[in-house]
Amino acid sequence: MNPVKQVSGRAYPWGAKNIDTDVIIPAHWLKTITRSGLGKGAFETVRAVEGNIFDDPRYAGAPILIAGDNFGCGSSREHAAWALADMGIVAVLAPSFSDIFSGNAFKNGIIPVVLPQEAIDRLVEVAQTDTVTVDLETMTVTTPYQDRFTFELDAFRRQCLMEGLDEIGLTLARDTQISKYEAGVNEHRPWMSGERAHASTSVDSAGRT
Repeated sequence: MNPVKQVSGRAYPWGAKNIDTDVIIPAHWLKTITRSGLGKGAFETVRAVEGNIFDDPRYAGAPILIAGDNFGCGSSREHAAWALADMGIVAVLAPSFSDIFSGNAFKNGIIPVVLPQEAIDRLVEVAQTDTVTVDLETMTVTTPYQDRFTFELDAFRRQCLMEGLDEIGLTLARDTQISKYEAGVNEHRPWMSGERAHASTSVDSAGRT
């Protein structure tokens, strides 16, 4: 997972409410077990409409999505977060998120930013012409017009995002402590590793143990 401290650029000024995971990535895309390529299926039903925001060249490659209340509701499919990440989304701004989606987003390096509806409305307006910046160090969302909106994020999740640590990364970061613990177990509780049982086993002349 890539570390992220700040995201700045164009944002999709969508603002749509109650977008469920089936809209983010339709069910027929769930046959894959890899994360790559899912961006092509992201918001497929929305993209089927001519003039949709996701195919607008003004927002091509935008790293930020501005959404409405209750984003990511519906099924718990992690593919929704995979699809967003594959299309280049690094931060999603909304008044609220489904808890499961929020967790999946975090695990895939996407910042779920909760802001009041008034702030979302303003950002949708600004994003139509200008850039938006999400800063994890200052915990703010800003615009070139001196707009400054603060948000909150769990301290542990914030640290993981800024250091690029997923669950595997967190485990590897504690490799020294894990190795030290395992060495202590082998020394003081050898039966847990099978060493004592192996050492106490003998074979007589008849081949009996």
